[in-house]
Amino acid sequence: MTAVRTFLGKYGLIIVLLVMPVVYGIQDISNDGNLTRLANNLVAGLSNGSIWALVALGYTLVYGIIELINFAHGDLFMIGSVASYGLFGTLGITLATGTLGVVGGLFATLIVAMLLCASLNVMIERVGYRPLRNAPKLAPLITAVGFSFILQDVGQLWIGGSQQGVPDLIRGQMEVFNVAGVSVAREDVLAIGVTIPLYLLLTWFVNKTRAGKAMRATAQDPEAARLMGINVDSTISLTFLLGGLLAGAGGLIYALYQTNVWYFQGFRAGLIAFTAAVMGGIGNIKGAALGRCIIGCLQQILGNRFGPDLNPVIVFAYLVLIMVFRPQGLIGEETREAG
Repeated sequence: MTAVRTFLGKYGLIIVLLVMPVVYGIQDISNDGNLTRLANNLVAGLSNGSIWALVALGYTLVYGIIELINFAHGDLFMIGSVASYGLFGTLGITLATGTLGVVGGLFATLIVAMLLCASLNVMIERVGYRPLRNAPKLAPLITAVGFSFILQDVGQLWIGGSQQGVPDLIRGQMEVFNVAGVSVAREDVLAIGVTIPLYLLLTWFVNKTRAGKAMRATAQDPEAARLMGINVDSTISLTFLLGGLLAGAGGLIYALYQTNVWYFQGFRAGLIAFTAAVMGGIGNIKGAALGRCIIGCLQQILGNRFGPDLNPVIVFAYLVLIMVFRPQGLIGEETREAG
């Protein structure tokens, strides 16, 4: 009986999650005679979830190192979208420039957006968070909220208070391929094709490089890491830099995927991405990736069947279940106690 309880505590929530696609798969076979609808939902879910993954990884990196929920991260992602929107016009990127022109322009935009967001994130850490390193936990948390409002105001001054349309460079163009009725479009290839390499590079960096080992040591015990000769301040700055790079990449993909930008988009994106990080296990890179897959697929499957209005209810209800029965997240680990 104890073994069963342990198994359900560890895997029960994942089993509950897997029941939904099985049920809808049976329903689709009964109604349509195939699984095309569900398969298209899963492809779109993975594609859409890739955007949240890039933001969620930034949340989980920062929390894993200094146990701070960086509420400004969602708005940093918004700055990446707004900067990309501005660069499209500056560089004159349109479909008329041809495939090579579009690809080259998007690559240049990606680099600039990533560097801009990385620089901003490092500056925020240096100015706002580092002086509060030994302050009560509430102080840096309130500072993060303050930076969130500052970045929102910057975005509003940059593009105005209304949504701005982005040139349709990717979305709506012909599909890349179609297998048994399952369509994979250019926006899906872009989102997944950028996210997976960045995720793999981040995983390699954290696990294999000297700087990555310093990050893991600092996350485990910053005082012990300092005694071992690790520059903790530089390591934390590096973590913010990596999170900013990912937020900038996510901002560009979002602008192309949604074909609009808005100064307030960072609030919703940040909330969803933070939820993804918490679902998988905040502070855990694999957990953030798992959480984004869960949320992306939930949104697409439920949105396709019940409309998008029900999405937040289901997603956050599942999050509550996870927090009640497995507070560390689906594959989360124990975090160090603040001393």
